[in-house]
Formats: sequence, C-alpha cells, structure tokens
Amino acid sequence: MKPAGAEVPISVGGQAVVEGVMMRAPGATSVAVRNPILTRPGLRGVAILIETMYDGMSALSFAAEQAMPEDERPSGSVTPVALALTLVLSMAFGFFLFAVVPHILTWAFGLAVGSEDLSGGKAMSFHLLDGLIKFGIFLGFVYLMSKMRDMRRVFEYHGAEHQAVHTVENHLPLTVESLSGFPTAHPRCGTAFMVTVIAVSIFVFAAIFPFIPEVSSIRIVNQAMFVAIKLPLVLPVAGLSYELIRFAGQKRGSLLGRILAAPGVWVQAITTQRPDASQQEIAIVAMEAALAPAALGATEAAPEQVRFFKNIDEFRAALSPSNTVGA
Repeated sequence: MKPAGAEVPISVGGQAVVEGVMMRAPGATSVAVRNPILTRPGLRGVAILIETMYDGMSALSFAAEQAMPEDERPSGSVTPVALALTLVLSMAFGFFLFAVVPHILTWAFGLAVGSEDLSGGKAMSFHLLDGLIKFGIFLGFVYLMSKMRDMRRVFEYHGAEHQAVHTVENHLPLTVESLSGFPTAHPRCGTAFMVTVIAVSIFVFAAIFPFIPEVSSIRIVNQAMFVAIKLPLVLPVAGLSYELIRFAGQKRGSLLGRILAAPGVWVQAITTQRPDASQQEIAIVAMEAALAPAALGATEAAPEQVRFFKNIDEFRAALSPSNTVGA
C-alpha cells in the first residue's frame, strides 16, 4: 500500500510487551495489554534511546504485572529508582555483550592467526570483523528468543504494533482489516536501529582508532583502553544511527531509503511475526489511547490512567465525545 498524499506523517512508534503493546505518540504514551484473567540532530537519538528504554521497561513492568493473577500481583508498582537501576544494568550488559566480547574475540583471533591488523585494534579489518561478530551475536540472540513460546507471542504483538504504525502513517482507519493490509516490518523499528548501530560503529571506530596512541608496551593494556574508549563513543554512534533511521523512514519510497532500511527490515523477519485479530485489537487500543489520552481521563494533574475494558467495543465507547473529559 502507498502513503496517501504528501501530508507530513505523525510521528508514532512503540514496542511489544508481555501480552500487549506500548505506543508512543507526540503527546502521550499508552500501554494496552490483554488481561488473561479477563480473556538537536546527533543528540536527540541518544535522548530518545534512553527515554524509549525507560518507557519500555515501565511498560514491560506494567504488562507483566497485569498478566499475573490478581492475588499474586505485587502491592506496589516498580519505583523510578528501581527502573533506573534496571536500565543501567541492562545497558552495562548490552555494552559487555556487544562491545567487550566482540573486541576480545577479534583480538584473540588476530593473535591466533598472527595478524598484526586483527590483533592491533586499530585497522579497518579489525573493526569489520568486530562488527560481523557483533551482528552474529545479535542474530543468534534474537533467533534463540524467537524459539521461546512466550517470546514468539511478544514478536506477534511486535508485528501488530508495526501494522498499527503503518496504518496511522497512511491515514487509514484503525481497524483489524486496515492493519492486516500492512507488513509486520517497519524501517523505524528498534531492530533496525540495532542493525544500524552495528554498521555505523564499524565506520566510526575505523575512522577514530587509527589516531588513538597506545599507552603501554603491554598489548592487553592497550586493548583494555580501546574497549573503554568505545563506551563514550556509543553516544555519537547512537545519535548518527538514529538520524539514518529517520532519514530512511522519511525516504522509504526512494531507492536510497530502501537500501538503508533493508538490513533492519530483513532482520525483522525474526523479531516480528504475523499477529492474530485479537493482538491487532490490542495494538489499536494502544495507538488510539496514545493519540487521544484525554478521552480516557488523562489530564496534566493525573497523567497516568489505568483503565480496564472487556473488549474493543467497550473501549471505543469510552472514546466517544460524550465521555471525553470536559465534554
């Protein structure tokens, strides 16, 4: 399906959570879950990455809580401090897995084959192999997750979330029929972002590391320093990657846009699956709630609202003009 007209699309996005979908619109964030009991450029990418991770963890916490039987739910919600600590630990684990491990493996391989370039930590060939190892770890990680039954359902909700975003971007009504006409992949997906980060890191590291002097005659000390330098470089890499993702999304109809988006879209063959109608309804609820939070009682004084609906028809009734706050 082709975008309708030349109107500037609204910026919406989200992610799948446990039995549901989190949506982010310009003015609100919403989380819709199915309760089983009830059947500046360069910098903004870093800020949005952290904000999205924080919102995502909040959404995951909320969704997991709602998925529990009512008598087993914790008495209090997760505190911001706990979420922030989880965020820091998650980012530390991600840095170890996708920066420290590939660097060590590349360096060890260079020593094993007697290659000065691959054991030096500076050459283009080092960072190319390092990037390929990162990509392999990422693919293996998401593939193993896709084989877990519960994660497969999350990937189905991930597909529903993308279909809802496609529907809004094409100015079509949010219905199951509309969503079903779109693919489950989207160029502005977090999966595409990760693939772009890996690709961009190869070029950024290859451009910077040849100019970094060695500080010791002991090789392992130099490699430890190179790994440490990669930590602050995550910020410009994330910022540049975000701008490339945005550009690919804005130019998705052009050849360049399709080329930039292609690797991330291909990997989404693993991280998204075709959803069923009930999962699409959840994505619709999350999207409509994010686009019209006031209709569900959200105000500046009380921005967080938790509402329960038996089905999508009851939710739609709550969105009618007569039920809007202030009407």
